[in-house]
Amino acid sequence: MKRDDIILFSTADWDNPFWTNKQHVAVELARRGHRVLYVESIGLRQPSVTGADISRLARRLIKGLSGARKVRNGLWVWSPLVIPFQRYSIIRKINRFLLNAGLAACLVFLRFERSIAWTYNPLTTRFFNISNFKKVIYHCVDEIKAQPGIPADIVDVAEKELTKSCNICFVTSEHLLKTRKEWKAETYYFPNVADYTHFSKALGNRLTIPKDLQDVPSPRIGFVGAISRYKIDFELIESMAISHPEWSIVLIGKVGEGDPDTEVSAIEKLPNVYLMGPRPYEVLPAYLKGLDVALLPNKINAYTQAMFPMKFFEYIAAGKPVVATNLNALSAFSEACSLAEDHDSFIRRVEEALSDPIEKVEKRLELARNHTYEQRTARMMDLVNALGALQ
Repeated sequence: MKRDDIILFSTADWDNPFWTNKQHVAVELARRGHRVLYVESIGLRQPSVTGADISRLARRLIKGLSGARKVRNGLWVWSPLVIPFQRYSIIRKINRFLLNAGLAACLVFLRFERSIAWTYNPLTTRFFNISNFKKVIYHCVDEIKAQPGIPADIVDVAEKELTKSCNICFVTSEHLLKTRKEWKAETYYFPNVADYTHFSKALGNRLTIPKDLQDVPSPRIGFVGAISRYKIDFELIESMAISHPEWSIVLIGKVGEGDPDTEVSAIEKLPNVYLMGPRPYEVLPAYLKGLDVALLPNKINAYTQAMFPMKFFEYIAAGKPVVATNLNALSAFSEACSLAEDHDSFIRRVEEALSDPIEKVEKRLELARNHTYEQRTARMMDLVNALGALQ
């Protein structure tokens, strides 16, 4: 049976080293037989004058001039050229013209027929005429308006409009379910999941711990992900490092991802804190293999209380004991991790996790095996098909 073509409007660039729902869902949809056009981020956050943002804009210009490029079988990536100052009405109008003209050219080039829109972008209705799509699926994975640099008032109004007008809405946390269901009855909760096959490699004998991590003394207490001030509790990291100088606190990820003003000097100067920078997705299981305890040291704020940490099931799939800030989304999985209310209890949970009994590993793996992209996408598609939204 011929599968519908899908245009996936992302809020993340395809080649970001830390893959999110967007890349994984695009891959899974293509694996299921759909032709997928992955539309990279159109810059919701106002760019800063930092070197990282300037470099990203330069890369986007180069990629944007090359049109849609094939990255996998049945999967193409388009890097649209837009003016990155979305808070201004005139800029959004110009961008709407640029985006629609560019998308039309891509669809002609790829010979896409009237397509399904699978969007993560709350401003979708501000840039595209959604009546041009056969159906619209909104996959709400974050409280985007709570991120730094986002025009919250504009996003709030636009997201309500998108949610009310889409055919079906998927959310990744119960908080998002409660709020979005007020706007759309056909809203369904699916927590974030992981590529079990990929991350369970951390348990195999063939995988070697990378040399740079081997050089870090044990025990290694680690976090993998975006190291940004609106997500990570740096005071907690500092407290752990000072109270347990024998621990090595390993942070793997890009500093300032999504928040260029992130300042890490307070922890950077501590001798047992190791800021190792980002690592490619392909080698993350090897780094997780070298950790004794995996951390989710999040702040509690409007953004984190609505999120389901991407790394949770990746850690679980790698068999690692997990210590996390007591986020709303993790309460249903408290048997598979240790949740902490404050800094002192977080540190105690890490102390306990260092003596994690071996029998807990299989329980974690069983949970991870039941939360994969393949299974989640299949359940999503069952709902979509039941509503007549997709072939």
